Parts: sequence; structure tokens; C-alpha cells
Amino acid sequence: MSHLEWVFRPEVARPLVICAFAGWNDGGEAATTTVRYLKDQWGARRFAGLDPEEFYDFQVHRPTVRLLDGITRRVDWPSNDLFHAQPGGRDVVLFLGVEPNTRWRTYCDAILRVASEFDAEALVTLGAFLADVPHTMAAPVSAASADPDWLERPEIEPVRYEGPTGITGVLNDAAANVGLAAVSLWAAAPHYLPTGTNPRVALALLEALRDLFGLEVDTADMARAAVVWQRQVSEAIEEDGNLQDYVRRLEEASSERGDVGRLPDADDLAAEVERYLRDRDDG
Repeated sequence: MSHLEWVFRPEVARPLVICAFAGWNDGGEAATTTVRYLKDQWGARRFAGLDPEEFYDFQVHRPTVRLLDGITRRVDWPSNDLFHAQPGGRDVVLFLGVEPNTRWRTYCDAILRVASEFDAEALVTLGAFLADVPHTMAAPVSAASADPDWLERPEIEPVRYEGPTGITGVLNDAAANVGLAAVSLWAAAPHYLPTGTNPRVALALLEALRDLFGLEVDTADMARAAVVWQRQVSEAIEEDGNLQDYVRRLEEASSERGDVGRLPDADDLAAEVERYLRDRDDG
């Protein structure tokens, strides 16, 4: 049974496939914000999607109801959409989804089926984790891969992480198993901020994508959003002396240590799991 629902089949040549997933892999909503930004800037067209029926517990990811024109009711289900764009004449496939509750291997197989059909150049997964980093400094980004060719590049780290993983880790492993080069970009987001979009972390992911893959990306709008966001956050923090002192200590520590941009270890991710579940329960 195919879980893909095609709108049309684009003509593509060796596309780069860039994926982001809402949920645990998406601290500060940075990964999904990055893909949405690229989709809008490049005028990407939706060409396919995954049927959510087999992949979600709808008591966890509840569908929402909204009115169209104030009259017609519409139910919106968790979406997993594929888009095609050609920035600078280069084919790129964007996948924007929600980390599923069940059948992860089947879910990943569906994404990789598209990558295989299009003879993809590489798979790129985006993620952001909550960490002890200040909002006043550029968000660190790590790039990792298990692919021998990519590991020859000095900016790529070998994958050595052991511990709990999300859908990005499972997808990267599945890609490697079928011979598709996979690169994972992870950015660190301040853990002390409330849930919501962090454009500064999204900007860091955009810049990493642009520089690492030579993509044609105009980051000006995201950079302006990041400046406004940082000013608003700093003004709010100034009203809390304890939090202000904590941010200052993070700034000092981040300037001194050299591992700010590393991929998270098991303790980091275990703490983030607890934060994510606590924030979701509070919501």
C-alpha cells in the first residue's frame, strides 16, 4: 500500500531533499521555520503528501477545525507535504512534516521512495535542540554525516551520537541503509525561553544550508526578524534580574568553551525529552 498521495510528478534532476519535522526535533520551531521560509522564498509547489491516517494518534496530534469564509467548516489533519523548487536552476525537494507517533520505518520508507524515484543527490535533515546557550549570541550549528564522501569535508563531523533519537535519526539511518548520502544539521536553541518560533536559530540553519550546499538563499527577511525578536526577548528579560544574570553567565561560558556547537549527547537529549513533554502537557 502506498501512503503517498501525488498531486503531480515534477520533472527533476538529482535534487537535494531537505526535511524538517515539527515536534521533538524542532526546538524553537527552527527547523520547520527554515523549510517554510525556503518554500515561500523559492515559490515551491506542493506535489505530494503522506496520508496521516497510519502514522498518528489523533488524541495526541488532534486535527483542528476552522471556518472558510465564515461558513464552511474544514478539518485540518497533521500534514506531511513535499514541495519542489528550483533556486538558481537547481532542483530541490522540501519535506515539511510532523514527527509521527507510529510506524516510523514505514513513514521513512515513503520519504525515501520519493528520493529514490528522483535519484536524489543527498538527503538533508534539519533539527534544533534545547541547550545552555544564550539568545544574544549566534546559534551554533553542527553538520554530521556517516557518508564517507561527505566526511572528507572538514566542516562535517562523523556521527558518534548514542542515545534517544527522533525521526531525523531514524530517517538518516534508513537513508544510509539504501545507499543515499545523508547529512544532518542541528542548531542549538536557548532552553530558558518559552515555546515559540526562534528566528535567530532558523537564521543559523538557513546560513548553514546556504554555505554547505551552495544554495541560492536570501536570508535578509529572516535576519531582520531575528533582530526584532532578540530585542523583544532582551527587553522582557531585563525585567527579571535572576534571568538576566543567568543569561550573562551563559554568555561567559559560551565564550570560553569550544563545544557549544556540538551535537547533543544522551544527557542533553534526555533533558530535552523531559522539557518537551512537560511543555506539551502544560499546553
